[in-house]
Amino acid sequence: MKIAHIETIHLRIPFTTGGPSAGGVWGGKDLQMVDSLVVKVTADDGTVGWGETFGFTAIPSVKAVIDTILGPEIIGRNIHQREKLMVELQKKFHIFGRSGAFIYGLSAIDIALWDIAGKAAGQPVHALLGGAEATSLATYASLIRYADPELVRVNVQRAVKDGYKYLKLHEIDPATVAAAREAAGPDIEITLDVNAPWTVREALDMADRLRPYNLRWIEEPVWPPEDYDGLATVRKQGGIPVAAGENASTLMDFQHMLKAGAVDFIQPSPSKMGGITELRKVYALANAHSTEVRVHTFYDGPGLLASVHASAALGGPKSIVEWRYFDLEAQLYGDAIIPKEGRIVVPQGPGLGLEPNPDVIRDYRI
Repeated sequence: MKIAHIETIHLRIPFTTGGPSAGGVWGGKDLQMVDSLVVKVTADDGTVGWGETFGFTAIPSVKAVIDTILGPEIIGRNIHQREKLMVELQKKFHIFGRSGAFIYGLSAIDIALWDIAGKAAGQPVHALLGGAEATSLATYASLIRYADPELVRVNVQRAVKDGYKYLKLHEIDPATVAAAREAAGPDIEITLDVNAPWTVREALDMADRLRPYNLRWIEEPVWPPEDYDGLATVRKQGGIPVAAGENASTLMDFQHMLKAGAVDFIQPSPSKMGGITELRKVYALANAHSTEVRVHTFYDGPGLLASVHASAALGGPKSIVEWRYFDLEAQLYGDAIIPKEGRIVVPQGPGLGLEPNPDVIRDYRI
């Protein structure tokens, strides 16, 4: 099978989140639209595969790279040689950077090629990765940043009522974390992603203030996020487990992170760091370092499905999948992938197991 066509599709779907978002996380203050970039790859026999890359304001640059450079480069290539192709393209275009638009674009293409490979084999992607014991996985509700204790309290209560036993906050003020813990009670696992705001000293000072709230981990507490020695210091001295990886790209970044002893939980983001091909290498590397993988999955489309398949096959039945706790006006897969009582279904159909709703693509395409 050869690659015959590639198409990038920019979607913009309105959402509500139980209150206005704070600015500076994924966009401006009061952000109420999700911008996603999905990629459609068609084989010469007509089989279609779907991929996804990180969205929001990253879309114009990634779309341009896929449309004008990566897409033309892969037309006519053998789909079943996807791992060889990914390495070749990383080498060819490394001069443009080992992170950002080029790797994001390769990630989306790689996920689509795995989708096609599964369909050609008549097997779900998790079977191609070794098989999955579980038919569903636990999820954690990943809330936006509210920067308002009362909004945090209300939405934590809402998530717990919806059946989530695991939550992620994106707050940076201890008062909002305190409100979340009070609302959730002692038995709900809470993680905190602060999006790399602090120096090592500031992170240690904040860890002192956050320690009473029994966080499962603090995520990316140090700026810049690639300061792995700084992360290691926070991990050793802060008294809270550390997680990181959503801003790491390719296997080498994760190797440096683990070698530095920077994290308790490693968080590869398949739609940003090289797709399923690179993700499975990170799982093997993490296993060699006795470090738990918690895949970063701030997506609603094929990137989410890729994470579910990989988590089920490579992480096992105790894996926990991130669920973006947005109330989207429309879901790309309808109700098929929405968690029920805090659990998400592992698709059993061939490839990624679900097909995007063409009506949603039509109605929300930019």
